[in-house]
Amino acid sequence: MWGFSRAQAIAFVVMVALIIVCPWVLYPVFLMKVLCFALFACAFNLMIGYVGLLSFGHAAFFGMGSYIAAWTAKHWGITAEAAILLGGATGAILGLVLGYIAIRRQGLYFAMITLGLAQMVYFFCLQAPFTGGEDGIQQVPRSPLFGVISMQPDMHIYWLVAVVFLLGFLLIHRVVHSPFGQVLKAIRENEPRATSLGYRTDDYKLIAFVLSTFLAGIAGGTKALVFGIATLTDVHYSMSGEVVLMVLLGGLGTIFGPVMGALVLSAMENYLAQFGAWVTVTQGAIFMICVLAFRRGIIGEIGAKLRIQL
Repeated sequence: MWGFSRAQAIAFVVMVALIIVCPWVLYPVFLMKVLCFALFACAFNLMIGYVGLLSFGHAAFFGMGSYIAAWTAKHWGITAEAAILLGGATGAILGLVLGYIAIRRQGLYFAMITLGLAQMVYFFCLQAPFTGGEDGIQQVPRSPLFGVISMQPDMHIYWLVAVVFLLGFLLIHRVVHSPFGQVLKAIRENEPRATSLGYRTDDYKLIAFVLSTFLAGIAGGTKALVFGIATLTDVHYSMSGEVVLMVLLGGLGTIFGPVMGALVLSAMENYLAQFGAWVTVTQGAIFMICVLAFRRGIIGEIGAKLRIQL
């Protein structure tokens, strides 16, 4: 069911079990941050891992989803699920517009176009009145779920974030293992041949791009409600760089790799903060070791050793 192999089904059950158990052991807010970034990384992996398109501008969709969810929750007082969905819709609409411009290019050209468009979004967010400029949108309320269930306790909103992540993860897994996903892989391997077989490759890439940006917006909107703030950090190009690192660290083109990458990167940012200015040096050394020791990424190497697909 859902295209899971036996190994993937076992890995999924383990992941769900950890999601259920961990908030009773670790700090729930940290875990929510991991889940938000894991969904963001999975969305990005859909593009680079299965279509072969490297986007340097995914922070634009993550950040705009965060801003819209935060603004609507604070000023319109809408419910939590509506704010998150509006964040996703914002990412999808922006992805449709920017993707239509960029999708006809490949390789470095596509990457540079997405970076340029994302920088335009960044400067828009810097100047637009509703974003709060450098101060961002602060004191975002955790709106009740369906207008009934309070999201103020950390454990309450944690279960919402967990459900959002799992739904997004299952959606991506189903897309990848559907006939549509097989066409995406064919485009990644040999686009001219896919075109010669009658597939309108630009349309397939644009649909995948919009789906990826929709989930990125969902992740951004969820993060805004968790932390009660949306800032320029969410749309900055460094955020696009972080999601690239998450995917490469966990395993490019694997289902569970982005989740592992998000966990490792978030843990380093959280637990290495005590090193102060040396944190970036420490992170750089760890990344070098991981790249040299795990050339397929952590999950990619585990899968290769066990001869299974994860």
